[in-house]
Amino acid sequence: MNRVVVTGLGVVTPIGTGVSAYWEGLVAGRCGVGPITRFDTEGHKARLAAQVNDFVPEDFMDKKEARRADRYCQFAIAAARLALEDAGAPALPDAETAGVYIGSGVGGLSTLETEQSKLMEKGPGRVSPLFIPMMISNMAAGMVSLIFGLKGASLCPVSACASGAHAVGEAFLALRRGDLTCCLAGGAEATITPLAVAGFSNMTALSSASDPALGSLPFDSRRSGFVLGEGSGILFLETLERARARNARVYCELTGYGATSDAYHITSPDPTGAGAARAMTLALRQADLPPERLTYINAHGTGTPLNDKYETLAIRRALGPAADTVAVSSTKSMTGHLLGAAGGVEAAAAALAVYHGVIPPTIHLEQQDPECDLDCVPNAARVCPVPSALSNSLGFGGHNAALLFERVDDR
Repeated sequence: MNRVVVTGLGVVTPIGTGVSAYWEGLVAGRCGVGPITRFDTEGHKARLAAQVNDFVPEDFMDKKEARRADRYCQFAIAAARLALEDAGAPALPDAETAGVYIGSGVGGLSTLETEQSKLMEKGPGRVSPLFIPMMISNMAAGMVSLIFGLKGASLCPVSACASGAHAVGEAFLALRRGDLTCCLAGGAEATITPLAVAGFSNMTALSSASDPALGSLPFDSRRSGFVLGEGSGILFLETLERARARNARVYCELTGYGATSDAYHITSPDPTGAGAARAMTLALRQADLPPERLTYINAHGTGTPLNDKYETLAIRRALGPAADTVAVSSTKSMTGHLLGAAGGVEAAAAALAVYHGVIPPTIHLEQQDPECDLDCVPNAARVCPVPSALSNSLGFGGHNAALLFERVDDR
C-alpha cells in the first residue's frame, strides 16, 4: 500500500483566503460570523452567517469561467488553484493519474433560486441554458478537472455535512491502492441564500442570536444552533514516494479513514454516538494508532444541542479513558458551518495543527456544558506537539467520516 501525504492546502473561508490567512485566523481565534449582507433578512429568524466577504472570482479564473460557475464552484476553483500553488505543482505531468474528488452537500443553490424566480416571473424562455450545469453538485469537480487538465477519476461525494471529508477519505483510499498518483480533494459550498436560511431556520437548526459572539457556540451550555458558513477547503494529496521524488514540502501524512452510517434518523445523530465512534475507531485502526496516542480532535462541533452532546459520547465511546487526555476543539466557532465544505476546511485545520504544533481554540466558550465534558481548548490556541490529529464530520442522513493525520516519520 502506498503512503499518502498532504503537500498542498487551498482554502477560501470566512476568516481568510489562502493557507496563511486561514491559519493566522484560526490561531488568533478570529470570528468570521456577522450579520447577513447577501440579502434582506427581514422576516427571517436567523440573521447571522459566516460570509466570505473579500472574494473576487476573477482573481482565480477568467471572467468567462466565473460567469459560468455558481458561487460554490467559484470557491472550489479558487481553492484548487491555491492548493496546487501551495504544493508547488501548478502543472502536473502525470495528469492521467491525477484525480479530483470534490464534494458538495447542496451544490448551486443560489443559481437554482435565481432561475426559479425567472421561471415564475418571466416564463420558461428566460431560464438560462447554463442553469443545469451551474446548479448540479458535481460541477465543482468537473470544472476543476477541466481547468487544470486533470484526467484521473473525478468524483463528487454528496453526503451532506460529511461530503468534503468523504472526498478526502475516498481519495486517500484511491492513492493507497495505486489508482491515482495525486489528487485534489475536499469540498465546496455556498448556501447563504434566502431559501437555505429559511429552511434550516424552520427546522430549528440555526442560531437565532443577533450578537456574532453568541452565534456559533460549540460545547457551550448557551448553544442553540449552528451558523451557516461558506467557502471551500481542498487538499493536494500525493503518494509519499511522489512527494519525495520532487522534494516537496510535506505537511503531514494521512494515515486513517473511517466511514459509517448511523441508520437512525434523517437529521438527528444517534444518541448513543455509536456510528460516529465506529468511524473514529476505523480510522485509528487503519493507522494502527492506539487511542492514547491521539493528540487532537477537530470535532464536528456544530453548536447544536444534540450534535455536541452526542459527539462527546461518541468520542468517549471510541477512545475510552484516552478521551480525558485528548484535546478537542471546534473551528466552527470561528468559521461557522460550511456544510459540504466543512470536511475539507477542517481537514486542513487538522493537517496544519500537526504541521505547526498548535491546536486551534474553540472561541466564545465561556459556559462549557457539563454534558460536553472534554478538553475543548477554550478561547486561546494551545502550543504543543501534535503528532496526530483526527477530523470528524457528521452529516444529515447519518453519514459519519473521520480522517486521521500524523507527522511524517521515516518508517
